[in-house]
Amino acid sequence: MKRRVFLTAAALVALAAGAAAQTFPTKPLRLIVPQPPGGGFDMVARTVAEPFAAQLGQPVVVENRPGGGTLIGTELVAKSEPDGYTLLLGASANLALSNGLYRKLPYDPKADFVPVGLAATFSYTLVARNDLPARTLAEIVGYARAGNGTGQHICGALLWHLSGVSVTHVPYKGAQAVYQDLIPGRVDLFCDASSTARAQLDAGRVRPVAVSGPARLAYHPEVPTVRETGVLDFEMESWAGYFVRKGTPAPIVARLRADFERVMATPEMAAMLEKRGAQPLRLSAAESEALVAREIDKWTRLIREAGIVAE
Repeated sequence: MKRRVFLTAAALVALAAGAAAQTFPTKPLRLIVPQPPGGGFDMVARTVAEPFAAQLGQPVVVENRPGGGTLIGTELVAKSEPDGYTLLLGASANLALSNGLYRKLPYDPKADFVPVGLAATFSYTLVARNDLPARTLAEIVGYARAGNGTGQHICGALLWHLSGVSVTHVPYKGAQAVYQDLIPGRVDLFCDASSTARAQLDAGRVRPVAVSGPARLAYHPEVPTVRETGVLDFEMESWAGYFVRKGTPAPIVARLRADFERVMATPEMAAMLEKRGAQPLRLSAAESEALVAREIDKWTRLIREAGIVAE
């Protein structure tokens, strides 16, 4: 007597997803970076992409899709097919900070994305034009209270807000454009990702004031942290990693995570990120999910309390 086997629609979908995961990937993957080339997050994307592609057995093509303050590229991934072939370079900027800056986003940073893995963290370095009269952060705060000074990025905006001073915020499309005005003295201050500020500082084009992270940087050990200056109790680090659209089949997410973890476990990857000014991360998928959720809640609250809005 033959047995009849009946499968539910859900079981059929699960079987199909499992079969797809066994062959995944069968074509190149796209990695969307919602910022211009040359910044710290773009560096993370490109540093990890090649060894990640080697693990997957398919190319990982980095596509810069800047615009809208990181919204355009991030929305593109949020509305992409959840098949694992379109990845997002997710970072504090487009997932945590934007959620506070904008009252209504075209995506939900918690509901629309799942971390494949976090790769690195960055501090920010407050840099000044070389001829700025104020030398220390305390002097700059006093200088700003007199009505002068300019800041950039959330780091700078929160520094001034928490210090109780008012400055003029000048928006730019990218770090390189800022330095074109900062170096000749048309603006006073810039809170840049430490990794991208490094080259300008090493060349002596601008002057460091303080770093936002919990500790001094190995490559600029003479620069104090904001907390060390005694001006205020403030700490800020950004993170960056690979994300995929929520709804991607679990076996495909598992494959991506496993290969990402293999890449991040290599000493070569840690050395490359450190050389380029980033602090490598080694977190489990659960730890990454928890960190991202905490950061979204934390920075959304702080930014809205400070009254910082996108311009």
